Amino acid sequence: MTEVLDPTQRDEALKLIDAGLGGLTTRRLVPSDEVTDLLLDVRALLIPPAVVLPGPDN
Repeated sequence: MTEVLDPTQRDEALKLIDAGLGGLTTRRLVPSDEVTDLLLDVRALLIPPAVVLPGPDN
């Protein structure tokens, strides 16, 4: 099933992408760790919070 993003989540992700891309377009070389950080931040905004299930010890 495909979940629809909350409009607030979508807007935050778009702002983050725009800010990240704005800083990257003026440079010829971009360290891979900066790209990774940007992608991880966007991913964190787009995925729903994890449901924590009790483990075998609980």
